[in-house]
Amino acid sequence: MIECRSIAKGKGKGELIVSGEPISFLGGVNPENGKVIDPNHELKGQSIKDKVLFIPGGKGSTVGSYVIFQMMKNNTAPKAIICLNAEPIIATGAIMSDIPMVDSPSETKDLTNGTMVEVDGDNGTIELI
Repeated sequence: MIECRSIAKGKGKGELIVSGEPISFLGGVNPENGKVIDPNHELKGQSIKDKVLFIPGGKGSTVGSYVIFQMMKNNTAPKAIICLNAEPIIATGAIMSDIPMVDSPSETKDLTNGTMVEVDGDNGTIELI
């Protein structure tokens, strides 16, 4: 069990998609299909739909919160979000969209692409499954 700080309540599980780069949801992710469209991002072309997104944090405009909300409405959002350091844009988007979110994981070595995890935003934990 990996201890974290709880940001948005709820539980979500799925396959991890990991990036070492912050992501901007406004202009960086297509809310219609959940694919990363930022041409300079390491996840370009990959879908975050139904995945557990692990990123250092977010960047860009506050409108990114509404892009996350639109993704939830379109059923293209991630199942959960893990950040090294949550910032207001992604935290607000996750809270508005009922996407479980945690930050500040106590360890990250096992949080690799393709690993199945369950994020518990109620208790602030990540469990490898």
